[in-house]
Amino acid sequence: MQKRHLIVLSTFVALACGSFAAQAQAPEWKKIRIGVEGAYPPFSEVGSDGKLKGFEIDLAMAYCAEIKAECTLVQQDFDGLIPALQARKVDAIIASVSITDERKKAIAFSNAYYNTPARFAAKADAKLDVSPAGLKGKKIGVQRATIHEKFVDATFKQSQIVRYATQDQAFLDLKSGRIDLTLADLVAIDQGFLAKPEGKGFAFVGPSYDDVKYFGVGSGVGMRKADAASLGKKFNDAIAAVAANGTFKKLNDKYFAYDIAPKK
Repeated sequence: MQKRHLIVLSTFVALACGSFAAQAQAPEWKKIRIGVEGAYPPFSEVGSDGKLKGFEIDLAMAYCAEIKAECTLVQQDFDGLIPALQARKVDAIIASVSITDERKKAIAFSNAYYNTPARFAAKADAKLDVSPAGLKGKKIGVQRATIHEKFVDATFKQSQIVRYATQDQAFLDLKSGRIDLTLADLVAIDQGFLAKPEGKGFAFVGPSYDDVKYFGVGSGVGMRKADAASLGKKFNDAIAAVAANGTFKKLNDKYFAYDIAPKK
């Protein structure tokens, strides 16, 4: 009987110690490394002073202020962000990463913090039939590892798909005539190309695209699945607070002439 009591007591102590150890090991998230792209204006870009700037840069800092964490921004090519997260080089991603079912197989997401549709841009006088048949043989530029690449691959099978490391590279080739169109986020095309001198003579063409199958339900903060309960709650609380206290609207109005908040 004594032996049985000793076994039960030992088991209880082991479980209790394990519980305390787990609590001790649970991250407090006083310091957070955030992966950003830095080549996707007006969401994030590197200014002439070499510093990161843009809507998502400001938004990330607003979230960190709510979380009361010291945040470090880690610049990374878009197609390297999720691998960097999985390799524990960053703790979270704030880089217009759309919440899709496919991506949720690999990482966890916060609630969406903005949502905008995708559109094509081309020469204003191109008179293109923006349909799978109408764009047969046309060169479509897209950024690698994006929802836009997935969409054109699946939809415009008779077109030539040209892939780029950054959206800015696609804009350069569109301007020079090396591609016929580019598909990207409406805001990225509007503010990052059409509103600039190099976008003169170009325009949106075709419809807006927002099919949840390809484009998801908006952009969210990406994180490792193991951190979803702890870090995810902190970001969700911060997203709600920044929306409620007017900071999101202030930043929205600073960068855009339209509302990009997710529809409720």
